[in-house]
Amino acid sequence: MSQSTVSSMFVPVRFVFIFPFFFILLCFGIAISSLANANPANYNLKHIEPMHWWVGMHNPELQIMVHGEAIAELHPSVNYSGVTIKTVERTTNKNYLFINLHIATNAKPGKLELQFSDKSGVQLRVPYELQKRRADSALRDSFSAKDVIYLITPDRFANGNPANDNHSSMVEVADRTSPIGRHGGDMKGIQNNLDYIARMGFTMIWPTPMIENNQAEYSYHGYSPTNLYQMDPRMGSNEDYKNLVAAARKKGVGFIQDIVLNHIGSGHWWMQDLPAADWLNFQSGFVPTNNQHTTVLDIHAAPEDIKHFTDGWFVESMPDMNQRNPLLARYLIQNTIWWIEYADLSGVREDTYAYSDKEFLARWSRAVLDEYPHLNIVGEEMNSNPHILAYWQKGVVNRDGYVSHLPTLMDFPVVYLMPEVLNAEETASNGLIKLYEMIANDFVYADPMKLMLFPDNHDMSRIYSLLHENLQLLKTSLLFTATTRGIPQFYYGTEVLTKSPLVRNDGLLRADFPGGWAGDKVNGFSAQGLSADQREVQNYLRTLLTWRKSSRAIAEGTLTHYIPENGHYVYFRRYEKGQEQEQVMVVINKNKTASVLDLNRFGRLLQGRNNGVDVISGKKVDLTKPLTLAPLESVAIYF
Repeated sequence: MSQSTVSSMFVPVRFVFIFPFFFILLCFGIAISSLANANPANYNLKHIEPMHWWVGMHNPELQIMVHGEAIAELHPSVNYSGVTIKTVERTTNKNYLFINLHIATNAKPGKLELQFSDKSGVQLRVPYELQKRRADSALRDSFSAKDVIYLITPDRFANGNPANDNHSSMVEVADRTSPIGRHGGDMKGIQNNLDYIARMGFTMIWPTPMIENNQAEYSYHGYSPTNLYQMDPRMGSNEDYKNLVAAARKKGVGFIQDIVLNHIGSGHWWMQDLPAADWLNFQSGFVPTNNQHTTVLDIHAAPEDIKHFTDGWFVESMPDMNQRNPLLARYLIQNTIWWIEYADLSGVREDTYAYSDKEFLARWSRAVLDEYPHLNIVGEEMNSNPHILAYWQKGVVNRDGYVSHLPTLMDFPVVYLMPEVLNAEETASNGLIKLYEMIANDFVYADPMKLMLFPDNHDMSRIYSLLHENLQLLKTSLLFTATTRGIPQFYYGTEVLTKSPLVRNDGLLRADFPGGWAGDKVNGFSAQGLSADQREVQNYLRTLLTWRKSSRAIAEGTLTHYIPENGHYVYFRRYEKGQEQEQVMVVINKNKTASVLDLNRFGRLLQGRNNGVDVISGKKVDLTKPLTLAPLESVAIYF
């Protein structure tokens, strides 16, 4: 008999003698374990979003996302006058609870307590605050054609607080020598230069996202959000942001927040513990978008192609969110409203608009506008086809019955065309005639006056470079942007002739604004060290935008344009209400030599006026004789 056999014969005997002892220990251990699980310290609450809310909102319903270890085992309750829990939703992840509250109209601002209990009693007590809204918050004014928007990439604008260039909780560190690195621009840098922005004539600031982007690299641009309720500490805090917006308001400048609904950054805390099995599109792994915008509207499109456009990821570091999940959809809607209310925003710009689920987009925009009826929202649809843009605008009757609530779109069809038009040799079928024909497409829009127009932005090569550094053509671009229909937007640095490669290079086209960093030899804010050309364009734009503030013809007037002839494209902006009348005549001039424009053709709109005033020079213009123009000189004359 082997040793192993002998040993095995004694195992049951030993087990018989020691089993009662182990059984007692086991039961005791289970009891200890149960007590440990009942201890509130073991329900480790990690996130509660939104962190607070307001009474008196249009929508009385609030969804609170609670994230913590095994939190779904508990049952929430609340005891606060006017606040009731309607439903509690759970997902396949036991670490999440979604609490749906109803906040009655008679609920008062104050601090309530959310209690989380199991059969043995209350295990967690979580304070939650309902705040008072600002007076007339729901009726806040927003941006429109009366405004001029200054687009800023904050990391590249001005470094107001070098102490926050790096942060212990953030992965990427500052490296100003790298075109794709973080350079240190921040909220303080914007706030320090609000006087410059206001003095230039801008009335709205649109910064690219300053939300937390805790990515290993390429995080400066802000479009890889890793916490939708926190500003990036390298930009400043939430409180800093609120103070910045308030400081800008005091100078007559509003803030438009850049919102990302389509995707998050791979460093988002959700990625460590996804709330549900369908929180992301292609949640099992990276599948790239096909970037084919037409699929959403195409009546012949294969469903697979539509899915790969809307559900595909831009890159592996940008997981695509599934807005068809009702919990995520509600989360995103509330997040937008929270920022508007918290920071006192004047509007929203929504990134990569068409890539999100279109039914969600309709629900999102309607919910935001239900809360803020006068708010403007501009969507980014980077496409050169006006029919594709028009599909997304509020008021358009679409063939498929889709009803959008988006008021404003970025006018990429005109924007993409402008460098080609200005650089082209003038012929019967090329040059200004193409611009005329593109503007003539405005009949496809519900409201072309709400389109946002711009010479360039953070996703395009710089306009000065695209125009081969031709100063007169650049002025023409600025003049057209400021005086045609719609809402003008200018990108920081355009006014001081910032350049870029002709082929899009994001890191280089988003160059540092001169003077934004200590030690810069050239300072665009003070004009110290600027070249004569830089000063000329900066003064030109300042004069143009300052005048624009007082022009109702530009802000509210109609547009009448004439077919281009002899290298001149002429249009009129006209405002008439009661006894108040104003007209502006704009001449876009492509002639490379001195030219003469016969004004008899425009007699009906000139209405017998003898004189007008040149917007830039302030000099009187005789309208009874032909207009003489210097080479490539475009003008705006008001009367």
